[in-house]
Amino acid sequence: MGSCGTTFSVSVKKRDIIAAALPVQDHWLPMSNLDLLLPPLDVGVFFCYKNSLPLDESVAVVKKSLAQALAQFYPLAGEVVQNNLGEPELLCNNRGVDFIHAHADMELKNIDLHHPDESVERKLVPLKKQGVLVVQVTELRCGGLVIGCSFDHRVADAYSINIFLTAWAEIAQSKPISSLPSFRRSMLIPRHPPIMNTFYDKLFLPLSSLPPPRSFSPINPLISRIYYMEAKDISLLQSKSSFNGNPKRSKLVSFTAFLWKIMAECEDGLNTCKMGVVVNGRERLDKVNFDKLSLSSTMPCSMQNYFGNVLSIPYGEASSSELKEMPLSRVADMVHEFVCPAMTEEHFLGLIDWVELHRPEPAVAKIYVKMDENDGEAIVVSSGQRFPVDSIDFGWGKPQFGSYHFPWGGQTGYVMPMPSTRKNGDWIVYMHLLEKHLDLVETKGMNVFKPLTPSYLDL
Repeated sequence: MGSCGTTFSVSVKKRDIIAAALPVQDHWLPMSNLDLLLPPLDVGVFFCYKNSLPLDESVAVVKKSLAQALAQFYPLAGEVVQNNLGEPELLCNNRGVDFIHAHADMELKNIDLHHPDESVERKLVPLKKQGVLVVQVTELRCGGLVIGCSFDHRVADAYSINIFLTAWAEIAQSKPISSLPSFRRSMLIPRHPPIMNTFYDKLFLPLSSLPPPRSFSPINPLISRIYYMEAKDISLLQSKSSFNGNPKRSKLVSFTAFLWKIMAECEDGLNTCKMGVVVNGRERLDKVNFDKLSLSSTMPCSMQNYFGNVLSIPYGEASSSELKEMPLSRVADMVHEFVCPAMTEEHFLGLIDWVELHRPEPAVAKIYVKMDENDGEAIVVSSGQRFPVDSIDFGWGKPQFGSYHFPWGGQTGYVMPMPSTRKNGDWIVYMHLLEKHLDLVETKGMNVFKPLTPSYLDL
């Protein structure tokens, strides 16, 4: 990797606040019941460009188009505040987005993207101190630049941010916006009366049910790594998952099953391990909303445009020793079995009702919680296959690389596979895992997960 891994510092040239280009009347926007399942976490995303316009010109383009994009995506220019019930709410007051223009005395080809904790965290992806969104443009010694953002997960999921990023780049190129956002919370209102279903007690937990913190438990920090997977290896996993007459499993189910088997190899004295998958509910809820909302409305009412969180996290738990012995096809069956119930309209309608029946008490996805000392380790897989890395062109070419970055601070691992900019079926895989699990990824999975290198990215 040559001089990769060289440490570098980032200096701030200028700080600004970018408000929406059009005036926004102050108003409150409630969180939906599905937003309320998210704790106050920030998610990062970044894009690396090998070349750009003259740097000051590039920064001017990014700033101007951001102000124009915020006119449509105005919640991102607001603030999250508490209402009188103690629940978060969006104050759409156009406080603006903190914008940082920075410089790194480093060439893109020498940035060690395989180890983003050292190279990306708080260097190329900024720390959000206030507001909903922060943006940083970092110019590099080679004439390239990196655009990094952090956003409040309570306001948007990755699907929503993908809509925003695409629109922002389209505006920069004076193109029409391909997908206008909808903030219609009426699309996610509970039924009247809400229907109680104890099924959701298996997946989500009111905060009052959490065990007290165990001060004697050592906390092992999770570590971030970025790998790539070649298309042929993904296809091989898929064919092994569908072996022996099994139904053909999706690439994501096959990938998740393979990761679960690797995780089970951990000789840590724990008998079980958990695997969760983030499910996007938009397609499940589209039909019910078209029935419920007037199609003559001028507002986009398809859930495909909905800006916010529409997520559930079903998970499975299994014996580590059994997982190790099972063929990949059987583990893929298990992943399919726990994910399948969440792939329905009724699942999301029921989850909205479940939150309503517990409000205003906050709740959390159970896979993020260790209920006792002997609870097995857990990992959540979130598909980033809709990540529009190829579309984030501000006028000087497509990014050479892009990735989400989510070192969220808990004890549950997080993995997101995304499409490669090579457009050849390869995946880029962001992992935030315990060191013992990363060690297994790099030994048991070494033929599948390859460390991201400048040569792979053609830097």
